[in-house]
Amino acid sequence: MVHWNLVLKARKVEDAINGPRLQVMLALSRGFNHRFLTFHRHLTSPLMANNAPLKRVGTHNGSFHCDEALGCFMIRLTDKFCNAEIVRTRDIQVLEGLDAVLDVGGVYDPIQDRYDHHQKGFDEVFGHGFFTKLSSAGLVYKHFGKEIIAKELQVDEGHPDVHRLFLAVYKSFMEAIDAIDNGINQFDTEKPPRYLNNTNLSSRVGRFNLDWIDPDQSPEKENEAFQQAMSLAGHEFLDSVRYHAKSWLPARSIIEECLAARQDSDPSGEIMVLNRFCPWKLHLLELEEEMKIDPLIKYIVYQDDRNKTWRVQAVAVSPDRFESRKPLPSQWRGLTDDELSREVGIPGCVFVHMSGFIGGNRSYEGALAMAKAALKL
Repeated sequence: MVHWNLVLKARKVEDAINGPRLQVMLALSRGFNHRFLTFHRHLTSPLMANNAPLKRVGTHNGSFHCDEALGCFMIRLTDKFCNAEIVRTRDIQVLEGLDAVLDVGGVYDPIQDRYDHHQKGFDEVFGHGFFTKLSSAGLVYKHFGKEIIAKELQVDEGHPDVHRLFLAVYKSFMEAIDAIDNGINQFDTEKPPRYLNNTNLSSRVGRFNLDWIDPDQSPEKENEAFQQAMSLAGHEFLDSVRYHAKSWLPARSIIEECLAARQDSDPSGEIMVLNRFCPWKLHLLELEEEMKIDPLIKYIVYQDDRNKTWRVQAVAVSPDRFESRKPLPSQWRGLTDDELSREVGIPGCVFVHMSGFIGGNRSYEGALAMAKAALKL
């Protein structure tokens, strides 16, 4: 039978999640090398004030990654695990007594709130057309994401906007975390990347791990670092949810209306005019598929609100590629003002970028004429 000798070392750490401070508690097992750390609310917590016991959520100690840091942040946003203690340990006996376990334990069982992805035979994916193997963060999002989004929108989980954002946030934010944690390459190629990208969220979270030259390698210091990682990952997750709720979602209806009216501007149907500028790239590609648009849009015409001139922009072949479906003509590229207007044969031209992905004109009529002329060249 295991006898525990609890040695409590109080040390306050700033809780960047939502204001109150957290206390770090170190529990050492007599006769074991096992060490685990828990975060818990200060006594002023509403849950503590109501005498409601806090849930306890476990993850492993030692080096951490973005997925468990984000997973721990997200699960504490739910009603079931609101403000739960985070217990960092690999001790199986301790893990078995916790209310939820993430990224450790070798079990995926949502009924028992076990969300590990390292065990043999694990092949869970998000679904909805996504096939990337899930990390612990992806598992938490799959089971609790709609609840978190519904709270942010202040609507019921069944609201159609919740499902739209649920898919959009997974596609634009969560899937990369799943893929990186599972070692899945972004591109199907054996060739090495042309450059390194260590600026993604997973890399930035990883840099919170204690440096090998840091003289303080204590569990307390490690736990402080994990708290910082939770805060960074969690706030970027919430930023993504809020962006999609406040900016991305309203833009979708605008793009849908403009797509439906595209032939009013040009009978070819390959030019879309934005009646109000908004983020359009991801919406356009998704709506083209949903609305079965054929032929695909080649150019977007919109007003630049900063200087009230107009832009004609070539649509990229995909959101993550620089190549355009039909770049503006090569003979226009790099020219400006009068020289460009003479070459194009349209007054008011301002510029065309050297890559041909965008150009400008002083008037709506001029920008639309540039797009129409480019279609024919």
